[in-house]
Amino acid sequence: MLTQTNKPIGTTARTGERCPESGVWRAMSTPSTTAPIAKGNVMPPYNRQAVTWKLIQHA
Repeated sequence: MLTQTNKPIGTTARTGERCPESGVWRAMSTPSTTAPIAKGNVMPPYNRQAVTWKLIQHA
């Protein structure tokens, strides 16, 4: 049996890094936003700036 292990809610990734887990991510900035990002995609900038993204919901 194949067991899938998800990264925990609260996992963080910075702009330019590969997304470690598919799900909904929140930009840790003011103002903030959320975005669905797929595992393996490059984490985007927000508001033309590099930000830290936090996983808030699994896909």
